[in-house]
Amino acid sequence: MTINSDAAALKQSFALSWTNVAFFGTIHALAMLAPWCFSWSALAITIFLHWLFGSIGICLGYHRLLSHRSFSVPKWLEYAIATLGALAIQGGPTFWVAGHRLHHAHTENIDKDPYSSRRGFWWSHMLWIFYPRSEFFDPEHYKRFAPEIERDAYYRWLDRYFLLLQIPLGALLYALGGWSFIIYGVFLRAVLLWHTTWLINSATHISGYRNFQLNDNSRNLWWAAILTYGEGWHNNHHAHPNVAQAGLHWWEIDMTWWSIKILQNLGLAKKVTMFPKPKVGI
Repeated sequence: MTINSDAAALKQSFALSWTNVAFFGTIHALAMLAPWCFSWSALAITIFLHWLFGSIGICLGYHRLLSHRSFSVPKWLEYAIATLGALAIQGGPTFWVAGHRLHHAHTENIDKDPYSSRRGFWWSHMLWIFYPRSEFFDPEHYKRFAPEIERDAYYRWLDRYFLLLQIPLGALLYALGGWSFIIYGVFLRAVLLWHTTWLINSATHISGYRNFQLNDNSRNLWWAAILTYGEGWHNNHHAHPNVAQAGLHWWEIDMTWWSIKILQNLGLAKKVTMFPKPKVGI
């Protein structure tokens, strides 16, 4: 299969999940109500929750803490951060961690990487969700790639009930600002956070520069790094996946690392893995 043969070949190879299409399509449609519900306070809620669930929940929690164990925190704090990740509506921790570990173990392999960029931009961005493969979406298959997560009773609870967390969140937002806050804080926030996260699977394997010459096509993409609180320094990450930082040079701004550093200064983050001393020419 060639790099950009997305649509026709995928329809022949995989079954379209109308359930997934309906779910994501409905959330996108509700997010489009945002112009009719605008207020500056609702926009502020979107930005705040995008950071809280995105940078802290997904980037710091699901990614750097649970997937790569690039640092450690007390278990109560780990659970709290993972709960923020579950609120991002990107799946439970076992699903997310297993998929990401498979991505690193088989980067861009057309069959073994869940969101291989070799299938084209739209596959790696979102079509992999619309054409789900059982080895990546069936818990009986993927849980073996995150066994320590799946063994944890609280994480199993999050795996099963993460969608229900939107109910207390929605109730809180309604109490604070009515339907406007729900449209902005749940639906618009979810859509923006989905697409910024997915850009790391798609755009950063296509465009950008490289600090490290690797066998994959991972790239450092500055605007993706801004939108994802540092995750866009993807070539750095693929070169050193277990490092808590994503930015290597001073200009590679990594907001998620700032949060980890604050936790470290407070004595809450320990065993923080840093970049090795750079080689000559880096």
